[in-house]
Parts: sequence; C-alpha cells; structure tokens
Amino acid sequence: MRFGLQLGYWGAQPPANHRELVLAAEESGFDAVFTAESWGSDAFTPLAWYGSDTSRVRLGTSVVQLSARTPTATAMAALTLDHLSGGRHILGLGVSGPQVVEGWYGAPFAKPLARTREYVSIVRQVLAREAKVTSPGPAYPLPYNGSGATGLGKPLKPITHPLRADLPIWLGAEGPKNVALTAEIADGWLAIYYTPRLADMYNEWLDEGFARPGARRTRADFEIAATAQVILTDDRKAALDAIRPYSALYIGGMGAEELNFHAEVYRRMGYGDAVDEITRLFRSGRKDEAAAAVPDELILDTTIIGNEDEVREQLKVWEQAGVTMMLIGVRDVAQFERLRPLIES
Repeated sequence: MRFGLQLGYWGAQPPANHRELVLAAEESGFDAVFTAESWGSDAFTPLAWYGSDTSRVRLGTSVVQLSARTPTATAMAALTLDHLSGGRHILGLGVSGPQVVEGWYGAPFAKPLARTREYVSIVRQVLAREAKVTSPGPAYPLPYNGSGATGLGKPLKPITHPLRADLPIWLGAEGPKNVALTAEIADGWLAIYYTPRLADMYNEWLDEGFARPGARRTRADFEIAATAQVILTDDRKAALDAIRPYSALYIGGMGAEELNFHAEVYRRMGYGDAVDEITRLFRSGRKDEAAAAVPDELILDTTIIGNEDEVREQLKVWEQAGVTMMLIGVRDVAQFERLRPLIES
C-alpha cells in the first residue's frame, strides 16, 4: 500500500507551508500529492506550482469538479500538466453537489451519473487524439448546435499532442451506483469516508462495474485511494475531540439539508440516528453541541488513530480490505518523520 499527501483546498488564505510539505512528501517516499477545489482555490494551479519543485511524486486532483470546466477544458489542463510534469498527472474528477453546482457554477445538477459518463468519454477522446472530438450530448454536445448556436462550430482535435493517451482518470464517488460506474469507466476510485468494516459492500459495488461489458479495468489493475486521517498519538481522546467539529460540519452542514452525500455515507454505515441529531443541532446554529454529538465510533470507522504499533496494525487492515493508497493530511514536516517508519515498513 502506498501513501499520498492530501493537501485539499485553501481556506481564507493560501497555506504557508504546502511547498515544504510537498518536498517532504517526495523525500519521505510518498507516491503522490493531491489537491482539491471547492469554491475558492482551484486544483490545477497549485499542482503545476508544486510539481516544478519535484521529480518523482505523482500529481493528482482530488477532485476537479465537473461543472467547473467543460470536458475539453479539463482535458486541456490535464494534458498540459502531464507534459510539464513528465507524465506524473492523475486526473481526479467528481460531480460535487447541487448546492455548489447550481449555486456557484450556475449549472443544473441533473443526472450526475450520465453526465460523468459523457464527461469522461470526451476527456478520453481528447487524450487519445485519434479523431476529431465529437459528442451527441445531451450534457456536452460537440459541436454545439443548440439554442443560440451560429452553426459554424466544427469538430476539432487538440493542437498539442497529449503525452499519454492513458493518463489515469480517477473518480470521487460515494454511492453504490457512482462507485459501480467508477469501476466501469475509470482507472481508480477516490474514496472518502471509507471504512474497512464495509469492504464487502464496496466490493459488491465495484464488482458490478468490473463485470459490465467494456469495463476499462479489472480489480488487479484498479487503484483504490482512501482519504483518511492517520494520527500518531498516545492521547486518543484529544485526537477524537479535535476531529469532532469537522465531522459535524461535513455531516450536518455540507450541501443542502435535503441532499447531503456525506451524511448519506454515514447513514449506510449505520449511524442514521446520530446523523439526524448532528444535522438538527448544526442547522439550528448549535455547532458545539453538534460536534459533541459525534460518536467516537463514527470517527474511528473512517480514521486511524493510535500509537505506532496500533496505527501499523490498522494500516494492515485497510490494505487487506483492498485499499491501494492512503491519502492523508499532514500539517507539518515533523509529522513526516513520525510517519516514516510506517511508510518504510
């Protein structure tokens, strides 16, 4: 099992130490570095900046939001970054949610599965550069001949020859249908809130996708990258208390109350009553109480917390469940030194 550094997206200001974290990740033997985007910083620009200082680590997006760019614009960014990095780019894509898609990008959130399939197909056409890129739509028709069209549009090939036609595309997916689609059309799954306890359920979803006609990969060459907190500590309670407010935010405050994909993930884990209570408290402005309502077990299902021996044993559990890469957040360079024995073992 390999390790990836999850840098995420920026807060109110650019992080001051991400460059040194990236350099430390490469020096410490991490396989990849990932950036994200929400409705502030974008995912591609930091990778290009940090990638110029590195020579080995792969550079991934976790994730680029589909509605932020047309498929061809995303393919242009991906092929450009892949050239600049010498073939180290991983294109991670995700649909986001209706609150962001309709509220920030001004686009409809309808039919996310169909849009994902169409989007990935167009990106792959660009990267293959075997023919002029076309698509019947309906989400991304190429050439566009709909309302307001001049009728002058024509199919095009990318001017720049992509470095790799098989540039890996990973999908961020949470629900059963989306995970099955990921196994069918993608090269890897970016799993958030993964728990080894439900590995059999995830494998059923994945196997459905692998079994579909024309599936791109098999389990043998498919990557599962799970984002998780890995915390080395002798004070488990303090670590749990530090995580609780973030869990409450994603469970109770992210997305719309009527449609929060993160909350649904925890419902599938069996925490429906806790999710309802956290959501009720968070949405009523009682954020501290919402954090306090997050059960220890809910956090421990999707994180690894303990001393070195305990963390090493848990990492084995995740690997045996099928995870090929752990995507972890690291706050300072000193943490790499604490993690090094686990990475090298």
